Amino acid sequence: MPSGPLTGRIRVPGDKSISHRALMFGALAVGRSRISGLLEGEDVLATAAALRAMGAVIERDGEDWVVDGVGVGTLLQPEQALDMGNSGTSTRLLMGLVASHGVTAAFTGDGSLSKRPMGRVIDPLSLMGASFTPSPGGTLPLMMEGIQPAVPIEYRLPVASAQVKSAVLLAGLNTPGTTTVIEPVPTRDHTERMLRGFGVDVQVEDVDGERRISVTGPVDMTPCDIVVPGDPSSAAFFAVAASIVPGSDLVIENVGLNPTRNGIFRVLEQMGASIDYLDEREVGGEPVADLRVRHARLKGVEVDPAIAPSMIDEFPVLFVAAALAEGTTVTSGLEELRVKESDRLSAMAAALANAGADLEERGDGLLIKGSGGEPLPDGGPVTTHLDHRIAMSMAVAGLFSATGVEIDSTEPIATSFPNFMDLLAESAA
Repeated sequence: MPSGPLTGRIRVPGDKSISHRALMFGALAVGRSRISGLLEGEDVLATAAALRAMGAVIERDGEDWVVDGVGVGTLLQPEQALDMGNSGTSTRLLMGLVASHGVTAAFTGDGSLSKRPMGRVIDPLSLMGASFTPSPGGTLPLMMEGIQPAVPIEYRLPVASAQVKSAVLLAGLNTPGTTTVIEPVPTRDHTERMLRGFGVDVQVEDVDGERRISVTGPVDMTPCDIVVPGDPSSAAFFAVAASIVPGSDLVIENVGLNPTRNGIFRVLEQMGASIDYLDEREVGGEPVADLRVRHARLKGVEVDPAIAPSMIDEFPVLFVAAALAEGTTVTSGLEELRVKESDRLSAMAAALANAGADLEERGDGLLIKGSGGEPLPDGGPVTTHLDHRIAMSMAVAGLFSATGVEIDSTEPIATSFPNFMDLLAESAA
């Protein structure tokens, strides 16, 4: 049966994108940085372990984490392979970091990460002088050799990707001259915001509708203290859950609302969701608010593909909202979802179809005919493909399903949101 309404106040873990960058930039600054609210999921801990292997000292201090950095240009040669687990962000950003240092590093990952394409970062970093020996198909395991000094480049992103942009800018920090990335479509800008916090002069210009982001290296980075806002991707699961379960009235505290990341909340509002933004404020250069979300009757919408980069990780849970809305929701321009931790389009199409949703999978998106607010009739079982967002999305669907939803594994959830199941049970108690 459907669970009870979601009520009370909850706090989701720290933003994963910002947590990765806080550790990396702290490791590149000379001196001590303090980070509060760091996400302690497996992905972020993989970043910490890799940075320790290259000389940074990273330790937990009570609720906070402290990083004693080695400075730009002085990363040490890691003695063994850097195990990235399931984290594409760790891998691509650290490849950028290593590219302009005279060290050789091997990158390995789990079965899921080892299927993901790395060519998109190998291409620009090779232009800067780094050399790579990837597995067939441009995947992990991969050996790379950085170069010092690297060559500055001007690089136009062929695919909207904050990870590729960030990898090139990170390589540029230790590269003599100006390294520029051109973005035809804006992507999340945590790297630019946080680099400024660490004292780096990041130039951002809008030219002919495109963004040009430049750093001139080599730079000196000064340590700083960072408060990590709550992850909007994690908050999205609870925003959808509270929207679909009748009687819900939930406050999600301290949610990061960076305009390059808040697309999910904008689309939910277009669908008729009731979201109030309380105590809007700025924390560490990032906009933050407490979200009050109440149950509402959602309506199907056509999602503008231009909004996709600002919510690419939230589409799985949006599909759940669409399956329970009134009318049809159409999404397009989502080819990127096929190369995430799993092929998220086909994985979510299969999972929702198993739960009784009426949908059609297309090459670049899903067309979903909503149930009009009726619970989904069936319960799975759902194959998560070891993808944390598939597992969490279908757990949310299970809150409003006639029989509950059976998920093959909740283990992958630990990569980004270790206490998700507990928090879900607590708020719906």
